[in-house]
Amino acid sequence: MSGFENYDHELAELDHEIRHYAAICGINLAKRYEIDACLKKPHDSWSDDKARENLRGLLILRIKVETEMIQLGFSPPPLIPPLPADS
Repeated sequence: MSGFENYDHELAELDHEIRHYAAICGINLAKRYEIDACLKKPHDSWSDDKARENLRGLLILRIKVETEMIQLGFSPPPLIPPLPADS
């Protein structure tokens, strides 16, 4: 058990940080291949590589929280909300 008591709040904070570091890394979270490429390839500068490592850690943490939620019968919200359907 992670000790999270308010999953919605915790995920909202994680998602905010994930979006922040994804923006620094210049990746679109809706495109899995961009996430994979960013996480696999070290960046040229120390600060960019630190952002990549932070993003990696945050994504791993989110997966762990999602797993815990599912085990407890909760349904985690998606990291990226679905696009609205065309009218």
